[in-house]
Amino acid sequence: MSTPEFVIVGGGLAAGTAAVTLREEGYDGHLTLIVAEAHKPYIRPPLSKGYLAELDESELWVQQDDWWRDHDVEVRTGQHARTLNLRGRSVELEGGGSVPFDRLLIATGATPKKLDVPGGDADGIHYLRTIEDSRGIREATEDGEKKVVVVGSGWIGMEVAATVRGFGNEVTVVSHAKVPLSTALGDELGEVFAQLHLDHGVRLIRGAGVEGFGVSDGRVTSVRYDGGEVEADVVVVGTGIQPLVRIAQDAGLQTEKGILVDAGMRTGVDGVFAVGDAADPMHPVVGQRLRSEHWANAIGTGRTAALNMLDRGVEYDDVPYFYTDQFDLGMEYSGYRPLMEDAHVVYRGDVPGREFVSFWVTPDGRVVAGMNVNVWDVNEDVQALIRAARPVDESRLADPSVPLGDLVAGA
Repeated sequence: MSTPEFVIVGGGLAAGTAAVTLREEGYDGHLTLIVAEAHKPYIRPPLSKGYLAELDESELWVQQDDWWRDHDVEVRTGQHARTLNLRGRSVELEGGGSVPFDRLLIATGATPKKLDVPGGDADGIHYLRTIEDSRGIREATEDGEKKVVVVGSGWIGMEVAATVRGFGNEVTVVSHAKVPLSTALGDELGEVFAQLHLDHGVRLIRGAGVEGFGVSDGRVTSVRYDGGEVEADVVVVGTGIQPLVRIAQDAGLQTEKGILVDAGMRTGVDGVFAVGDAADPMHPVVGQRLRSEHWANAIGTGRTAALNMLDRGVEYDDVPYFYTDQFDLGMEYSGYRPLMEDAHVVYRGDVPGREFVSFWVTPDGRVVAGMNVNVWDVNEDVQALIRAARPVDESRLADPSVPLGDLVAGA
């Protein structure tokens, strides 16, 4: 019996992780990656942080070039999947040709949401998703003499604002949200990041929707918002992403916020899986769909799908995790955002000094999320507390002299 052919559509971290896992777990059949970009699989979080600051590509690649060759993985860069023929088991390519598969992984990722406002197509307006996007922002801001306006106060917006402010630019963040990062962290912790940016000279214009851009000779000159206008030499828009699911929809797969998959990354079609930003998976711990657009999710879903392409029968039940680096603040977060709605925050450490751990605690005393700010080597214990799902003594939780490991053990 011949070895089945596996095809992965996509070239991000989820796709790359799945390919690496398949080879590590013993799959020796024909493995093809269809990658729209000109690059082999790479990691996106550094594009708004370390790579944007230093242009050091060494931290970007899922694997170096020789790994793909040595492990006999066919990476077709610069090729676009046009349609998925699920009945005929093939991927049809733009420009002709097709790639047959026995099992298929869809890792098409997402694209930045575009602002459909007057002047939105002017030169000098940037979006961030690719290596080329990051390079373009770097080239436009590296001289440190620009008026840079960042639209959006989510992770991309705040990270880009911190990085380009570090070049010496005059930076303004314009956001519809009244508190930066409030969607992810809530208002209380979002204000910590707001003050961080204010302390480093970033101007924040809050609760303001962008109405359009001033343009002269085809180039952006300002950002107009409901309540005023701010001059701009460079604009970076970071208002979220849209999962790339059209190819899946056209093939008849179910989609909502992404391609619907179970906890094993399986779609409703046998042998077809979806992962990463394109997927909307069921999370077995919270009992609902839980999309995550972060680094750890790409790794976890990619690995889970690969194992199930090999019939291992595993579920992705990781605690969602992400991290950020902004100015002199480094942070790791783990937790279940849907369970944070009724939780209150318990602090351990020095909040004004930005060296603390915060815990989101439910009314019945369970820790459902935690964030360590400039405090390291505690994230495993934070995740263990969340997984324990049992009441904790809040006074001990807040006491830095009590090892988190004791609380995990119930001591």
